[in-house]
Amino acid sequence: MSSLFTPLTLRSLRIPNRVWMSPMCMYSAAADGPDIGAPTAFHQTHLASRAAGGAGLVMAEATGVRPDGRISPWDLGLWNDRQQQAFRPVTDAIRAHGSVPAIQLAHAGRKAGTDKAWRGGGPLTAAEGGWEPVGPSPVAFDGLAVPHELTVAEISGLVEDFAAAAERALAAGFEVVEVHGAHGYLINSFLSPAGNHRTDGYGGDFAGRARFALEVVDAVRAVWPDDLPVFFRTSATDWLAENPADDREGWTGQDTVRLAKELRAHGVDLLDVSSGGMVRDARIPVGPGYQVPYADRARNEGGIATAAVGAVTEAAQAEAIVSEGRADAVFLGRELLRNPYWPHHAATALGAAADWPEQYGYAVA
Repeated sequence: MSSLFTPLTLRSLRIPNRVWMSPMCMYSAAADGPDIGAPTAFHQTHLASRAAGGAGLVMAEATGVRPDGRISPWDLGLWNDRQQQAFRPVTDAIRAHGSVPAIQLAHAGRKAGTDKAWRGGGPLTAAEGGWEPVGPSPVAFDGLAVPHELTVAEISGLVEDFAAAAERALAAGFEVVEVHGAHGYLINSFLSPAGNHRTDGYGGDFAGRARFALEVVDAVRAVWPDDLPVFFRTSATDWLAENPADDREGWTGQDTVRLAKELRAHGVDLLDVSSGGMVRDARIPVGPGYQVPYADRARNEGGIATAAVGAVTEAAQAEAIVSEGRADAVFLGRELLRNPYWPHHAATALGAAADWPEQYGYAVA
């Protein structure tokens, strides 16, 4: 029996398999007007097609909890009623194919207000639709503007923004909410000493740097049903302090193990383990399954369910990750862009049942 195609139950939610769609920004929402930040027909087709392709969980891209928290003006948002209502057909379409609809809630922090990725992702002026980035400290991401250092009152307001967006996500029909704490965005910038130089209660030692992340998790968990899971995406390492050739201070795999224990105690059910994004010039040893060891450590040392992500491309590779207990699930990104039906093909390769939509029977009979 394939481990990859056995269900996973988190709280009361049964996820039909362990092949999940990773959140990936599409930069395809309206940048202004009444439908700003709302999902479009493109988003519905894009996400529902991966559900039809057999992904057990389909996660919508990083969705801003406030207008100036988006990476770009073309990102999704969830701060008003119109956006909430526009997400309902998306979640219905995902669920209709037997998949679990999930959403990643985010604030881009010091990497906010930039252009579309395929146009270089550079900073946008106010005239071009950009805005001032914010962060724990006035430490710029290379090539972007120096962020405004958040006050304690502003931090408190952001915690409330995450909670409000989570309430809207539930009303829109999502069954999993993920807090984005990775890739150099706001929460990750608080966690890492590479981005957080504060000397107050939100900086300094591990407890201070983790305070904002845990406050956001607490606020989200407080409005999210007890029977539904909360995920947290982390950058397990900045690839700085763990690189012998790099003397910069950064976040490490051991920090992630410690954070995993804290997140579990605060009601997080699964850690989505990615890496990098804090600095542009980090030396990252990209290769097949290069981040899996960090998911393994968080799961088996931190005592929390994990999902592995990054250069997972083959059915046998994904099967081994789960069957060997290195992670509880795998998130696929680029591979699902190339082939939305990867899960069905993987199930066939592993001798599991491929639950194709019945309308596609002509092709699979």
